[in-house]
Amino acid sequence: MERDNGWHTYYVYILTNKNRTVLYTGVTNNLGVRLSQHTSCLNPCSFTAKYKCFYLIYYEKFTWIQEGIAREKEIKNLRRTSKLALIRRVNPNMEFLNESFQSY
Repeated sequence: MERDNGWHTYYVYILTNKNRTVLYTGVTNNLGVRLSQHTSCLNPCSFTAKYKCFYLIYYEKFTWIQEGIAREKEIKNLRRTSKLALIRRVNPNMEFLNESFQSY
């Protein structure tokens, strides 16, 4: 579990596929490891494996898992246009952010 100045760190994140046509929202306590798990397709029947959603385009940090889960649910309930607006506020070109969270 990642820690930031003595606090736990949780991430709500949005992944997309190479063409940016599919969006997937999740929550985790270690974004680098989770991205690696998605990319390696541990579960070939999963949504991310089926639609090749391996590219991080958005994330938010939380110190309480309950807040992270609540935010994940909130984002999942948004319409696609609202999700895209949320993403573009911080990532206007919808660039892939995976390199920021590579696990070593």
